[in-house]
Amino acid sequence: VILCVGEPLTVRERGETGDFVAAQVVVGLQGLAPAEVANRVVIAYEPIWAIGSGEAANGTSANWVAGLVIRAAVASRWGRTAAERLRVLYGGSVSQSNAAEFLVQPEIDGALVGGASLQADAFAAIVKAAAGC
Repeated sequence: VILCVGEPLTVRERGETGDFVAAQVVVGLQGLAPAEVANRVVIAYEPIWAIGSGEAANGTSANWVAGLVIRAAVASRWGRTAAERLRVLYGGSVSQSNAAEFLVQPEIDGALVGGASLQADAFAAIVKAAAGC
């Protein structure tokens, strides 16, 4: 199961991304056991403001959301093991020119590629970037 979470531009501008995304994680995983979260769930951080806009978050801020927001929310409710085993992806205007910036981040386990996956050359470049990380 892939749970997509992310904030709209107004939330980002108010500096409330962390609280907003953490609440989405808690609601989205409600009712699941720690083992289910650890083994059957992938969370994609896909900021709403970035989807299809050509504007992506930067690697540092995406890494912060992946680790200090998403994994921290999971750890507080489902335990540290679930948080460590959980796979977190970044999605939101991932392109061949920025994929490596996300894929080298320690808290980001991969990319959720949208529009760029429709262009074979662009997608191949993203796959090559992933292979090198």
